Amino acid sequence: MKCPYCGTLDNKVIDSRLSKDGRTIRRRRECLNCGRRFTTYERLDELLPMVVKKDGRREPFNRDKIIEGIKKSCQKRPVSMTRIEEFVDSLEVYLQELGKKEIDSKEIGERVIQSLKDWDEVAYVRFASVYRQFKDINEFMSELEDILKTRKELEKK
Repeated sequence: MKCPYCGTLDNKVIDSRLSKDGRTIRRRRECLNCGRRFTTYERLDELLPMVVKKDGRREPFNRDKIIEGIKKSCQKRPVSMTRIEEFVDSLEVYLQELGKKEIDSKEIGERVIQSLKDWDEVAYVRFASVYRQFKDINEFMSELEDILKTRKELEKK
């Protein structure tokens, strides 16, 4: 592993820990050249399906892209990074279990949007406004009205 500070390849592992789900190993390393410490994560390289975009393009599934999109929606909202990462972990497991070579981006987007709806209404609306590409304020208001209607129904129960 290359040291992010000085660039040398000489380092030693000083601590290794398995993640809660057992799918990732966290390693603390110390550079033998500059003495600084850094963390690396090791995960099994699993085959995930290609994502078919709305315009027909195909690209590899990108965990980081999904995390970044969710983080933007959840900015300054009470949604923890742990929750986001656990969701993306479960999404990857779901995609692997499907066994498909390709999956529509729409299916991934709907899974993300449903989770956000359950977690935080503001994060949900932020994501929906970009993902669903509202054409005007009326579409946006319609989405907000649906949220309010659902909230009222839940309060009655």
